[in-house]
Amino acid sequence: MCNLYSFTRSIDAMRQLFAKPFNVPVTNLPPQPGIFPDYAAPIIRNLAGADQPELAMVRWGMPSSRKAQLDAATKRADKLRAKGKEVDFDQLLRMEPDSGTTNVRNTSSAHWKRWLGVENRCLVPFTAFSEFNREAGGDVWFALDEDRPLGFFAGIWAPQWTSVRKVKTGEETIDVFAFLTTEPNAEVEPIHPKAMPVILTNPVDLELWMSSPWEIAKGLQRPLPDGSLQIVSRGQKKDPPEPRAEPAQAALLL
Repeated sequence: MCNLYSFTRSIDAMRQLFAKPFNVPVTNLPPQPGIFPDYAAPIIRNLAGADQPELAMVRWGMPSSRKAQLDAATKRADKLRAKGKEVDFDQLLRMEPDSGTTNVRNTSSAHWKRWLGVENRCLVPFTAFSEFNREAGGDVWFALDEDRPLGFFAGIWAPQWTSVRKVKTGEETIDVFAFLTTEPNAEVEPIHPKAMPVILTNPVDLELWMSSPWEIAKGLQRPLPDGSLQIVSRGQKKDPPEPRAEPAQAALLL
């Protein structure tokens, strides 16, 4: 599961790869060498009724399924009842924290089907992504090549979703996104054998994802061809990693 990625390119780089015009409310974006779940990150999203897509900063993590929330709230209620406390289960369920689901694999699930239409599609720009493998050195970063050129994850987003992301902040109503995953290719499989993000690297596929009916767009939920990725860093929580400080030179004694 990809729960860490980076984006260090410019808006102009997005325009060069995604040729379709899109609205840009901001003048530039700071580099984000480490994007974690529930952080805000840039996406290019379709908007219902709009003439063209829009670049926006959106929180990473789509709503978890109702079953997952129900199971978590049930466990919490059981613990409270074991301590002799009364439980308002409906209120408990409403306030059950949900930090969000970052990766979407089972697109046949009823939970995800409501967000697979064109109006909820988005492109998530990235320059590298990490898959964690302790034996392989911790965070293993993959990119299209050593120069970290821009690519996009195929994503979906939901507007103004109300939930409790963190207990300390209570209920929030925010826009959220996640990206699709698929089986891994030859480079990712030894590190993370279960999945890799769905990556789009050419204008034709980007346009197909953003404008085609689901019956056509779902064909893009596939791994990159073998040989398309390479490992560019290990053991870091950011990419590119911060340069190591050079040891101070000893003062010359005269």
